[in-house]
Amino acid sequence: MQESKIQDRKPKTGVNPPARTITRILLCAIAVVVFAADQLSKHLVESRIPERVTVPVVKGFFNLVNTKNTGAVFGMFSESAVWWKTPLLIGISVALLITVVMLVSKTRNLHWSMSVGMALILGGALSNLFDRVRSGQVEDFLDFYFRSYHWYTFNVADSAIVVGTGLIVLQVLLGE
Repeated sequence: MQESKIQDRKPKTGVNPPARTITRILLCAIAVVVFAADQLSKHLVESRIPERVTVPVVKGFFNLVNTKNTGAVFGMFSESAVWWKTPLLIGISVALLITVVMLVSKTRNLHWSMSVGMALILGGALSNLFDRVRSGQVEDFLDFYFRSYHWYTFNVADSAIVVGTGLIVLQVLLGE
């Protein structure tokens, strides 16, 4: 009789509410750490490196440089002088952030890589949005290069967004 009770039990699906709460707190902590690290690193660069000055870190590979990006990712539209560029970029950022928050809040069981990826994207996007609302531009300072080829200058928030997107893409392509 005892065996039949055990066999009749259906396996539980999903994550229990306390575990879900802890998971969400950890994901929020990841987003907050990304936001804080990005804001602190931008502050340090702005306060210690004059604008457009290059500080070699690893000769032939990596510099720190104080640059302002009024455009979108990888400097797209930075040369555009139209008045609506900044409001448009802010609007797109807000819409994407709302989408990420809604996806996370409505999905009960995300794979860890999707969850961490979205937390990284959220922290990075919030930090860049904060800069864009505050000053209409984003501080970029990480300059990687090989010989005369320089990759686009970027920041910690951009890195978090790229890594987060990579985690999500890998999960979609290689998911269980």
